[in-house]
Parts: sequence; C-alpha cells; structure tokens
Amino acid sequence: MCNSHCSCILRWIGCFGLVISACPSAPAFEFRGAAAYAQTKHAVSFGQRPSGSANLSKLRDWISSQLKSIGGELSSDSFEAQTPSGPIPMTNLILKFAGTSGKAIVVTGHYDTKNIPMVNFVGANDGGSSTGFLLEFAHVMATAKHRDDIYVVFFDGEEALGKWTDTDSRYGSRHLAAKWLADGTLSHMKALINIDMIADKDLDLSNDDNSSQPLRAKLKGIADRLGYSKYLRSDAGAIDDDHKPFAELGVNVLDIIDLDYGPNGGYWHTAEDTMDKLSVRSFQIVGDLTMSLVKELDSVN
Repeated sequence: MCNSHCSCILRWIGCFGLVISACPSAPAFEFRGAAAYAQTKHAVSFGQRPSGSANLSKLRDWISSQLKSIGGELSSDSFEAQTPSGPIPMTNLILKFAGTSGKAIVVTGHYDTKNIPMVNFVGANDGGSSTGFLLEFAHVMATAKHRDDIYVVFFDGEEALGKWTDTDSRYGSRHLAAKWLADGTLSHMKALINIDMIADKDLDLSNDDNSSQPLRAKLKGIADRLGYSKYLRSDAGAIDDDHKPFAELGVNVLDIIDLDYGPNGGYWHTAEDTMDKLSVRSFQIVGDLTMSLVKELDSVN
C-alpha cells in the first residue's frame, strides 16, 4: 500500500450461544483477537511469501484447508499477472457465506509479502495480520446470522514487484474488481472493507481520503460507542491499497489500516516486521470494529 502523506468482554454460554455483555453497544458476535494472533503466527512461520513463490503456495494451501473446515463456498480466482519481473501466476481465495437479501458485504486483505532482496522480510503485520484476521473473521461469520451475502477475500499480489505504480501493485484486487464488474457481482455490493497492517501494538488507524465518507463516519461512530476513539486518527491522507480498484468502479469502500508502524514508520517493509511487534489487543479492537460495522451494514436495505 502507499500513503500520499507518507472492553467489553463477550462470553458465549452453552450450546445456544447466549451472549452476556457488560456493554450494550458491544458487537453481537465474538471475534477472538488471540485466535487471529495465533493464525497470523502460523502464517508467518512459512517465511517470506512473495507472489509466485513456493512459500506462498504452501501458505495458500494451508489457508484453503482452514477455510474448507469452516464451511461456506470456497473458490479460487487464478490468473497470470504481467509484472516487471515477467509473468507470475497469482491466486485470490474467495469464501462466500450466502444470504437472502441479494446484496453483498465484502471483507478483504492480502496474504502475500513484498519481495525484498537481501532482507529477511516475513511481514508479520504487512501480509500476516490481514491473513490471520480474515481467517478469524471467516470463523465467526460461519455461525453469525446475516441477510446479505458475506464474502471473505484473500488477495494475492498486493505488493509491487518493483516501485509502486498503478500497474505494478494490487494485482489481485485489480483482477477481481474487473471480473466482478463483468459478471455483475459489483452491482450487488453494499460495501468493501479492506484490512491491512492492523496489529501494531501502538495502534492508530489511518483516516483514508480514498475511502467512502459514509463508511468512515460509520466507523467513527462505532469507535465512539465502543470506547475505541483514541485508536482512530483524525488527520487525513489518501492511501493506495486493495480497496482502490473497487472505489474507482463506484463501490462503497473502507480501508482499515495503520501505516504508522514503528518509530517514524520504521518497521514497514523491513526485517523488523516480526511477531513481537504485534498485539492481541490490536487484533481485538479491529475485530470488534469490523464486526460491528458488518452488522450495521447488514441491518439496512
């Protein structure tokens, strides 16, 4: 991604999923930050995972095995990306939980890491956290009630092979946006929420000018209700991420991202992007915010 300005506790009781909450405004279904952290740690254990690599293929197989055990309709969106390094095979993974409204809510993130020569870049936050988050989100949505179709999408090829440009970046999201425009899926989408770099211990989520203003306002309102306002930045800046190809086609989009990673952003795309920089608490905060936003969107026509 590129930046132009570079608790409430829920408990499920018994077989019936009864929720007891000390906070009436808490999410209606439970996201487990610790589980998302553990899934991220396992994803990172595959090592460097650039598009087209053997390690990414192994990770993709593991993600697929996890999603198959969850349920829903799993499909692969494979294509050959034309990159500055030549043609590279890439695959988006798409899990769909069908609803009845004829509308759709899409939650996305990328699972590849940037190829940085001579650097052991394992992308715990950048590539890892979105992977772990989406796996836990899918786990929760498998049992949550919803009227809209819910899509969980793991993008390949978010990272540039060389210098970030409109044609060398976001390969998976650009491919899927074009595909869904052609087959009509885009016309049914209420919103796309993109998750990226959300597990920094010092969490401060960006206020992205490329995201839809109504969704930015909804997120702020939810954060206010949950007591998470301090984790949202007020200063705005335009961020180029996997939501942008959909925004350019008129989709209501929101990028949930913390680009201020490490002192002066110093952990981003370095060997310092490791699991010890991440926090279960940050996963939980973003999980609560996202679940509440999805519930709110699902409740309206």
